Amino acid sequence: MRKKTIEDYLEIVYKLQKDNETVHTNDIASEMNINPSSVTEILGKLKDEGYINYKKYGGASLTKKGLKLAIKTTDRHNTLKDFLILIGVNENIAEMDACEMEHILHKNSMDAIIKFVEIIKKCGFTPFWLHRLKKYIETDKIIDCPKDLEKYCKKYIKK
Repeated sequence: MRKKTIEDYLEIVYKLQKDNETVHTNDIASEMNINPSSVTEILGKLKDEGYINYKKYGGASLTKKGLKLAIKTTDRHNTLKDFLILIGVNENIAEMDACEMEHILHKNSMDAIIKFVEIIKKCGFTPFWLHRLKKYIETDKIIDCPKDLEKYCKKYIKK
């Protein structure tokens, strides 16, 4: 089974399981906008691979292995969405793109994005360069850096 399929299903079960102990096929099908019989087939495969506990007509719940991967995938998704929004991507598009990107990025790329988002969030204010980027995205015109900002950056940041 494809990594993306596994992660998508586990992420949805994790999201839905927060409210209930078991998640039913129809709930997953509704969330994914697909046929319940397709969900039943995948849940059987996820059970065989040790990601979920599943009984037909009884619902599904994550195993420890499934929970670990579901949390990891959800965290990656949320970080990627935050990253895309930070750089000026519309929230709806960021949500869709994060859903695709969470499965394909190399670990090194993902680690760098996680650190980038963490450092920006802990900054307490939006850095000037990020305002410049957003303005550039909106207007397709690059705003020059103020000379005093350039002087400050040269003093504290060595190339």
